[in-house]
Amino acid sequence: MIYEKSCGAIVYRKSHGNTEILLIKHINSGHWSFPKGHMEKDETELETAAREIKEETGVDVILDPTFRETVQYSPKKDTMKVVVYFLAKAKNFELSPQEEEISQIRWVDIGHATSILTYENDKTIVNKAKHAIY
Repeated sequence: MIYEKSCGAIVYRKSHGNTEILLIKHINSGHWSFPKGHMEKDETELETAAREIKEETGVDVILDPTFRETVQYSPKKDTMKVVVYFLAKAKNFELSPQEEEISQIRWVDIGHATSILTYENDKTIVNKAKHAIY
């Protein structure tokens, strides 16, 4: 069995009294999710999350280490993947998608996010994030 680990975050911003989160659509699979990516050697989970968010979206963030949710799944035979998600407040709002991985990127009202997200695990995490933000 091969074990993989990725880290990312539910990136949010406050806009005109609303809370919006950042969603990305992956080129290969076409699913909507949160920015995340593989840990590199000697990186902490928080360092990985911040780096991957910046690489995939162009957004710098302030990570909240007190919000930590994990998802585990098998993306292919003989592989088990763990993804660690944090909550992150966006420091800038200009989007710059990583062209080789991301087909679309957008800010979405947190109340509408569950209708866009592909996977149930991600929908559950958004509901937990709502409680942590408010």
